[in-house]
Amino acid sequence: MAIELVRIDDRLIHGQVATTWSRNFNIEQILIIDDKTKGDPVAASVANYAVPADVKVIIFGVAQFGEVIKKTEIKKKTMLLFTNPMDILYLVGQGLKITEVNAGGMRFNGNRKRLSKAVSVTEEENKAFNDLISNGIHINVQMVPKDPRVDYRTLN
Repeated sequence: MAIELVRIDDRLIHGQVATTWSRNFNIEQILIIDDKTKGDPVAASVANYAVPADVKVIIFGVAQFGEVIKKTEIKKKTMLLFTNPMDILYLVGQGLKITEVNAGGMRFNGNRKRLSKAVSVTEEENKAFNDLISNGIHINVQMVPKDPRVDYRTLN
């Protein structure tokens, strides 16, 4: 597979993702994997306009992408973009082969515990991160590529 980056960012595509991350990894396509976005034509339209013209954006529902990875090899340099770690954990259970997840944007609110400036988690998200770690997947927290990478286990 040509998955270059697996990122969690609850804002999905915005300036950092569209330019900094996609350029840093020479991304050819961004696959947004999120049920809510899949069902929202306005969000889909905005996502396509936010990226450089040479980067393709495709939006999948979570279960839908689980079926795709069973049948299709990803050949282009790809960023998988999620809003939460539970969806990644589900897809790992469906056969998604990854070694690392970048957590870069999980906003704070009253139901979340702040772990860093950019990452706040619910109990369910924290459990999913720890389950991913138990599956041998490294979780790093990093807003932009120039920031230091912080091991999630040191924040938890």
